[in-house]
Amino acid sequence: MGLVTQTSMRPAEAGDTAPPAGRPWIARPAEAFSAAALRGRLIGSIRSWRDYPPSLRLWFWLVPALTTVVGGILRFVRLDNPHSLVFDETYYVKDAYSYLVSGYERTWPDKANDSFNAGNPDILLNSPEYVVHPPVGKWMIAAGMWLFGPDNPFGWRFSAALTGTLSVLLLTLIALKLFRSLPLAAAAGLLLAVDGHHLVMSRTSLLDIFLMFWVLAAFGALLLDRDDGRRRLADRLARLAAGSTTGRPSGAQLLAGPWPGIRWWRVTAGVCMGLAVGTKWSGLFFLAGFGLLTVLWDLNARRVAGIRGWITGGIIKDGLPAFASMVPVAALVYTATWTGWFRSQDAYFRHWAEANPSPMWGWVPDSLRSLAHYHLEAYKFHQGLGSEHPYEASAWSWLVMGRPTSFYYQQSGPEALDCHAARCASAILSVGNPLIWWSAAISLVVLLFWWAGRRDWRAGAVLAGVGAGYLPWFLYPERTMFFFYAVSFEPFLILSLVYCLGLVLGREGDPLWRRRSGLYLLALFVAAAVLLSAFFYPLWTAETISYEEWRYRMWMPSWI
Repeated sequence: MGLVTQTSMRPAEAGDTAPPAGRPWIARPAEAFSAAALRGRLIGSIRSWRDYPPSLRLWFWLVPALTTVVGGILRFVRLDNPHSLVFDETYYVKDAYSYLVSGYERTWPDKANDSFNAGNPDILLNSPEYVVHPPVGKWMIAAGMWLFGPDNPFGWRFSAALTGTLSVLLLTLIALKLFRSLPLAAAAGLLLAVDGHHLVMSRTSLLDIFLMFWVLAAFGALLLDRDDGRRRLADRLARLAAGSTTGRPSGAQLLAGPWPGIRWWRVTAGVCMGLAVGTKWSGLFFLAGFGLLTVLWDLNARRVAGIRGWITGGIIKDGLPAFASMVPVAALVYTATWTGWFRSQDAYFRHWAEANPSPMWGWVPDSLRSLAHYHLEAYKFHQGLGSEHPYEASAWSWLVMGRPTSFYYQQSGPEALDCHAARCASAILSVGNPLIWWSAAISLVVLLFWWAGRRDWRAGAVLAGVGAGYLPWFLYPERTMFFFYAVSFEPFLILSLVYCLGLVLGREGDPLWRRRSGLYLLALFVAAAVLLSAFFYPLWTAETISYEEWRYRMWMPSWI
């Protein structure tokens, strides 16, 4: 069954074209710049799902579909429980309703939550509200409220649940693209679907689940761009070689190499990154990290293709266009997300520029200058955000889940309908599946070795996603931070874990007993993770259980 049932962990640059004497890196000079040879060096033996027999081709549809269905069931069943705003929903859900009414944030009267929980959200005041997060996530929450009504929890949380479900589909497809293995793709999608941290964030309307989705979509677009760019480079070099009497491009043509043209998948990534930054400013770190990653991919492609000035050529013909394809596009998309603020007349700081004329910046339109001032004030707010909170968690503790965030907790007696014990509890705790998270933390060390020691680009790509989402938080040690921020890079932790499961699964050329034992171990790990998620499930969905059962699930004192 080849690459359908297991993955080869060799770097794709090694190529898998029919090699002479088992040496894939050797080619006759006259054939080195043929389209087949160049594609073999640059993208390896990547096959389309259409190249497989019909019996196997079906699984390329079934595996993503089944993992998505599992993720959707876990996220949508009892989505309206609890029937009240929890944790920071008190900010973002009410802001989203304000967007539906006026297109910008307005203030609320005292005890607005009681009225909102009772299904009467129409109590907005006329004065604008000052907020410090961009609009995209709140517009996405508002879309669910527009579809199912703002007077019920299902409407508040629909968009978060849908986004979390679609991210399971995205991760399954990304894992299939990275590892070219259906079992590993299924494992990636299923592990994300059943993990409690992602599940909690998918069932509550906070902004971070939307940030994670757009970041993951941008990463997927860049994976597609990587192959597309290498195909273009191979085809253009092959055409240059075909027009030469020597069967290879001239020295001048190989000095910097050809320009690959407009990379539309990279533009798509820029759009997604603009939406990510438009959800939370921490998306900027992903924009910088992914931008650097895609340029490094292009530099290596030119080196492998045989271009002499691959550094200069890569910077000029790939790096600069990459910047133009992503950064200005992301900036335009980000600015467009503030359309509701631009169209308003009394949003916060909307007319600040008119009241504060500037001789130096007077040429800038007042609306843009007012928006710039808004951002400056928001940046100052974030810089000074250092108040104590009972569930604050340093970034050092995130990978081991040292202090997960409690979103909701209530105790009740035997009068509770779902509990017959003397003391009952109902909770939403953003703790992940310990087997998944602790194994993923260990897997990062393995990936560092395979990236630095084996030069596997896939390991580097996954580490870039983790690093862009995780490492910047260490720059702000005084800032109040929470564990649930880690959902932005959780899909990359899952990919890191699945990468290591691919090492257990084995290579295509391994003996049959080795491949079967690897598959059994993979299935055993996933099954254990699913069973452990079933054990922790009441903690993630506000099910009413006895207090003793709740205590059994508090594996660390810091979880309480």
